[in-house]
Amino acid sequence: MASLVDTLTASGGTESAGFLNDIIAQLWPNINVAGGKMIKQVVEPMLASMLPGPLSTLRFVKLDFGPTPIHLSHVDVHKTEAQGIKLDMDLEWDGRCDFELEGTMVPKVIGAAQVAFINPPTLELDFTDAANLADFSLIDKAVRKVILNIIASMAVLPNRFLVKLDASNDYFKTVQHHLGVIRLTIGAATGLTGPKKSGAKRFLEKLVKDVPDCYCEVNVGAEGEWRTSTQKNNHDPEWNETHDFLVTDHDQCITIDVQDDDIGGDDDIGIAATTVRQILLAGGTQELTLVHKGQPTESKLTVHAKFYNFIGDADSISATESQSEGQICGLASVLIAGVVGLSGQRDELNPSVKVSWGDKEFVTPGKTYSPGTDIFNPAFDTAFRFPITADIIADPPSFKLTLMNGAEEAGSYEVQFASVADAPGMSLAEEFDVGSGAAVRAQVSLRGLQLAE
Repeated sequence: MASLVDTLTASGGTESAGFLNDIIAQLWPNINVAGGKMIKQVVEPMLASMLPGPLSTLRFVKLDFGPTPIHLSHVDVHKTEAQGIKLDMDLEWDGRCDFELEGTMVPKVIGAAQVAFINPPTLELDFTDAANLADFSLIDKAVRKVILNIIASMAVLPNRFLVKLDASNDYFKTVQHHLGVIRLTIGAATGLTGPKKSGAKRFLEKLVKDVPDCYCEVNVGAEGEWRTSTQKNNHDPEWNETHDFLVTDHDQCITIDVQDDDIGGDDDIGIAATTVRQILLAGGTQELTLVHKGQPTESKLTVHAKFYNFIGDADSISATESQSEGQICGLASVLIAGVVGLSGQRDELNPSVKVSWGDKEFVTPGKTYSPGTDIFNPAFDTAFRFPITADIIADPPSFKLTLMNGAEEAGSYEVQFASVADAPGMSLAEEFDVGSGAAVRAQVSLRGLQLAE
């Protein structure tokens, strides 16, 4: 295995993307139409469930991405261990969208493509007409957060769009797995003064000492946000708290949002940012400057990091790598390629696969019959991950694969943890018989941790 520094600095150099931009320009009218349909089908249900009150009735009546296509540049090509090719590139789009809301050809040598943002995109909103109300900062922030959460859940690593270019492509060979775990420790901050506040808050601060009660919200890619404890009445708080994040790409951004915990609403003190690559190349420790509303402040925050590679050795999953409650000592991955051998009336079939491990469970999207689809052998091409912690290692549960038809269970199969751990490379791929002639084609794999050096 290559050293961590060699891995982080490996690059053949970036190139222009002229031919890709020419193709995008030619296909842009079709991309415009297809993108509009996708947003309407995927985003509308999410708006209905995530936006509060009357906003949940919003529906798209017009979706036009405008005449300006996206532009790609600085393409860097890397080979992956799974015989794939990863393209890192910058995406710029200075387009003029026209969205209206209403309330009440690729060569066969490439089997599949996966498209994703390494980091959440920056989003600026400018509302017009009756929606000008949303320009108020609180509403604007809430709407932006909902939109960014939708984008993150669909297309920010580790989430991806999978486009099969060859129907016979093997999903198990297509999936790009996580690289490893970064163990972040939020150390100490200095000079936290807090932002300028409203007149009412300034009046209250004259009655009591203006000393912030600070906590940090930490994000890496689209992984779950982690929050530190609140350090009260301290301009120079020390947390020294640690959390593990799964890493899919070394260029994923680490953002630490420092907040002042107030009864009348938390206040932004500043945001510190680095990347997995930058902090590891810095030796695992950085003193970061907090930025507030785009302007650097005099406040500093110290962050420490260790990186652990995922490996498939049988002895690599050990509680010794997990020193605190909730820390990761391995990763279980379950890939659901599809189901074969379904029977029944095609219009009555609504298959999906539920994957359970301990108290966690995930479900693939359901399938329904439409002309040209094989509802009796549906493909799901969905990946689920289960971080392994020390408390699970003592008595690991089995992996349960349940074939669903709508809300009803149609059969199941339990994959024993020991059978996966004893398999070559700790990976087991089979068609698991769930009864009635049907089988779930799945791959269950385990990975342990090894400190990168």
